[in-house]
Amino acid sequence: MKTLLLFGVHMHQPVDNLKEAIDNAIEKCYAPFFEVLKDYPEFKFSLHCSGWLFEKIKYEYSTVFENIKYLINKGSIEIFGGGYYEPILSSIPKEDRINQLKKLNSFLKKEFNQEPKGIWLTERVWESGIISDLKETGFDYCMVDDYHFINVGFDEKDLNGYYLTEEGGEIIGLFPISKRLRYDIPFKEVDIAIKSIKSRKEVAIIFDDLEKFGLWPNTYGWVYEKGWLKQFIEKILENKEIIPIHYNEYFNQYKPKGLAYIPNVSYYEMGEWSLNTEEAIEIKKLKKQLGEDIAIKFLKSGLWKNFFVKYEESNRIHKRMLECSKNKLKDEKYLDYLYKSQCNDVLWHGVFGGLYLPNLRDNAYRYIIECENLRYKNKNIIEINDNDLDGFEEVKIITENLIARFYSKYGGQLIELDDRKSCFNFQNTLTRRKEAYHEELINNNQNKKDKKVVTIHEIHPTIDEKTKNEIVYDWYIKNSFIDHISDNSFNLENFKKCSFKELGDFTNQPFQLKKEGNTIKFKRIGGIYQDKTYPTTIEKRYITEKNKIDFNIKVDTESINKYLYILEFNFHFANLENIFINNKNSLNDLEINNIKQIEILDLYTKNKILISTDNSFSFYSTLIKTLSQNEKGVDFIIQGVSFALIFSLEKQLNINGSLSIENV
Repeated sequence: MKTLLLFGVHMHQPVDNLKEAIDNAIEKCYAPFFEVLKDYPEFKFSLHCSGWLFEKIKYEYSTVFENIKYLINKGSIEIFGGGYYEPILSSIPKEDRINQLKKLNSFLKKEFNQEPKGIWLTERVWESGIISDLKETGFDYCMVDDYHFINVGFDEKDLNGYYLTEEGGEIIGLFPISKRLRYDIPFKEVDIAIKSIKSRKEVAIIFDDLEKFGLWPNTYGWVYEKGWLKQFIEKILENKEIIPIHYNEYFNQYKPKGLAYIPNVSYYEMGEWSLNTEEAIEIKKLKKQLGEDIAIKFLKSGLWKNFFVKYEESNRIHKRMLECSKNKLKDEKYLDYLYKSQCNDVLWHGVFGGLYLPNLRDNAYRYIIECENLRYKNKNIIEINDNDLDGFEEVKIITENLIARFYSKYGGQLIELDDRKSCFNFQNTLTRRKEAYHEELINNNQNKKDKKVVTIHEIHPTIDEKTKNEIVYDWYIKNSFIDHISDNSFNLENFKKCSFKELGDFTNQPFQLKKEGNTIKFKRIGGIYQDKTYPTTIEKRYITEKNKIDFNIKVDTESINKYLYILEFNFHFANLENIFINNKNSLNDLEINNIKQIEILDLYTKNKILISTDNSFSFYSTLIKTLSQNEKGVDFIIQGVSFALIFSLEKQLNINGSLSIENV
């Protein structure tokens, strides 16, 4: 019995990723892959590449681009479309979705004279509401995961063809990618991989990351140096029972398997990552008890958009993008910045860094700030809206030099601080959270490095005791102007570990918001909780102009006890080696007493941040480090610096101060 092989690969890098990351991907993966395939133009396969990466390869890695073009001209490659800057299509507005699809279509038509009929769905995130937009932009079929079908009761053995689905009477074809083949190719021996293809009987469907062929751990030596890819292609072409075929050929020559309505999901692993941590841990336990196949069929994983609920920082970027889209200008530069800000990678975290990578967040905010600069020009205005779409208002203050955003939901805190000239957000920190993979790291005592060629989903890294002891989780979001009330037990060590006594209820609670002229006022009537409850009020006022935020903070309590009031700031910097605090090139575990001003010099953005008050304070500084899993293992990523300004509190406290950013 002959098996038709529908083989596809997908290429993508985060928009404007680090040059060394792109160079590495070219050297270890993209270049050698197409060098091998160039010798076998009779092998038919499909290719999707995000538009910005295609453009990058064309102008900076021309040999790779010419090899791709050669294979297209030979009839080897069927090109797939998608969003130009690789957005999750269902997460961006309809107009932007259509324009991104058209933009890549135009590029493919111009460069390769192909009009794609198949679309690669970014991260295979499906929502039926996008069908009409896919049809409008010329697509007949798209790739989803077999889990999309298994989730609603289909049997894996029936997923050897394509199905039709519809929305409002508009139909599109759905090809289910085999998870089994995703895990076998290129990780199993060639003969086993071919046997796995033949086990699919009529049709074997695989469309997966090209980065598996050289960029994932241990795969470069396996795929190229040991010749896996070359052997695989040759054995496929020699095997008369396996026939490589393009998706468009199959779609046009064969009838669908039937009708299907699939849910709003992605691949199973993505769904697990989107769950809150405790649920993800429980699902992993249940999978071990039930077995992988049974668990995946009956245990539902999460929705991709739940990342906006799981990570406050992800939601901010996404909703700022939506705000820019809602107020977009008919300006080519503006639209390009907007579409770049819609790149998916920064919005989620799984095995790869994603949201955990500061440079990706820096890029996202840079595009957003570029949009804002074009939109506002030299205007000075205050806007109060619920742009985060969570029912709580945010204040956005735009001056000639700054964009500052304050949040009523969390203590009237600063949640964005943009220098408009350098397009840099100094508030771009990431809170330290427990992740599901931390559980395995902490409980796994074997310190062995796995040299086998396996998928990233099967890698089980380990950490030593020292690393375990450095893991810290925050119980509040790392914004700035955070109010803490503690006692004399507060010190640098428990501040660093977020284990100090919190006696007040102001750190992560809503404040009332009121605008008085050009002054923004936040107020909370709360309490200090010790031997009993002492009614306590904190009122904060902000006035922002040009490059400065003036602030006044009043604390009033009915308690006669002595306390410490801690005003916490959390700032992010692109390069810590270029940061000086009060002329000291030291940020971690720094303590200074009896001062009225802190000066932070950032040579990367060429800015000086000054925090000054009328009151004397003690000062702590410590790094914010998150433990992140990646394709190579685990490592701490520095996300920012926490600063504590510590004041004495007896009945009342009145602080006048300013935060300014000066260009140097």
